[in-house]
Formats: sequence, C-alpha cells, structure tokens
Amino acid sequence: MQFDLTQTDALLSTTRAVRKRLDFDREVPDDVLLECLQLAVQAPTGSNRQSWRWMVIRDAAKKQALADLYNRAGGDYLRTAASQADPATQTGRVMDSATFLAENLHRVPVMVIPLIIGRVESGEQHPAGLFGSIIPAMWSFQLALRSRGLGSCLTTIHLRFEQEAAELLGIPAHLTQAGLLPVAYTKGTEFKAAQRPPVSEITYLDTYKNPIT
Repeated sequence: MQFDLTQTDALLSTTRAVRKRLDFDREVPDDVLLECLQLAVQAPTGSNRQSWRWMVIRDAAKKQALADLYNRAGGDYLRTAASQADPATQTGRVMDSATFLAENLHRVPVMVIPLIIGRVESGEQHPAGLFGSIIPAMWSFQLALRSRGLGSCLTTIHLRFEQEAAELLGIPAHLTQAGLLPVAYTKGTEFKAAQRPPVSEITYLDTYKNPIT
C-alpha cells in the first residue's frame, strides 16, 4: 500500500483545534459521525481491551447544561487570560478563540465525550495506561472529521465537574471521561500548519542533556 504523502502530511499538519470556525448552523448527520467513530476505534488500546466508549450529545438542554459546567469550571479563567494576553501573539489568539468557544459551546450541533473503562483512583493501572487507550482513538476521530470537512477541539475544562456531567448523562461510575469534543462542519476547509520549534531543539539522544543533531 502506497500513501499519498503530500495528502497524508497535510492532514496531520493542518488538523487544528477549531473553535471560531465551527459552523453552528449546519447539521452533522449521524452517518458521518458514526463513520468517523468507526475509524477512531481502529486505534490501538492497552492489552487490546478495546475499552473505549463514546457519548454523543445532541439534546439542546443537555448541551446547555454541559456548557454551563464548562463555564463554571473555567469561563472566568479564560476571559481573564484573554484580556491579559497580547492579541497579536499566537497565545493571545488562542485564548481569544478559547473564550469564544466557552461562550458559544451550547450552540455546537454535536458534543462527543470519549469514555474509557476504568478509573485512575482505583489504583489498578497507571494514568498513562488508562488514557493511552483512549487518546489515540480521540486523535483518529479528529483526523477523520478533518478529512470530511468537519472540525473539533479537545477540551477538558468540564472535567473539574466530571461527576456532575456523569449524573447528567447517566454515565456509569466505572467509566472515565477523557474530555469533550465539540463537533461541527467548518467554515471553509483551508487550515495552515502551526508554528512549532524545530524538533532538533526539543529532542534528546540517550540523556536529556544531549540534544540530537
């Protein structure tokens, strides 16, 4: 199998955290959502347990309730950070868009909460092992969305009130919420690669004091 590396690299480098360009007014069909989730569960999981689960929220009242939890957990922080950041910088733009999302989260057509069987506090496994079985699937889901003209943004702010969200959605106590993904078609599909430092400056060989060159 040969891949078109230009297309593959473009998908990997331009799948952004989308907030301001989410189209709140366009419906996301179930078949498209399920197609993306079917690709997501091709991701590897620890011991091949395949213990991911997915909560899809379309109900307006429940979306509003989750948005309220989100803002109660971090709305003030986001607004303060946005007001203090230089709007001309990348950080300033990110904080501004994060504030926009917080204020409009209830408007997204679909919210998806990725779930994983198990709890960190149970002591049965290291957090890296638990979340390592759901995060690859979450990223695959976001890549699948991007390839079909949709966008998303991994958020975790509502997890401060994870138990309240679980009660709202009837999520059993043995499941861990790994985040909340607002999902919508994007306004336009052209996204750019982000500015990142050369990996040679942040990669080390054999010991942390030995940068790779």
